[in-house]
Amino acid sequence: MAITKDMSIMEVVTKYPDTVPVFMESGMGCIGCAAAHYENIEQGASAHGIDVDALIEGLNKVVPQ
Repeated sequence: MAITKDMSIMEVVTKYPDTVPVFMESGMGCIGCAAAHYENIEQGASAHGIDVDALIEGLNKVVPQ
């Protein structure tokens, strides 16, 4: 698995730009907000009431394995 819930949101977006639509479609439209620079995926998902495991699964579907 390339992406894990403890990775920072910006780290993932920077390394894997194809993940942006997955974040947006899941309800995390804050990719450009300040919190995305210091929150990890789990923290961001929790703040938005998003199932982090489903999000991680979706993110990993769009990155090269």
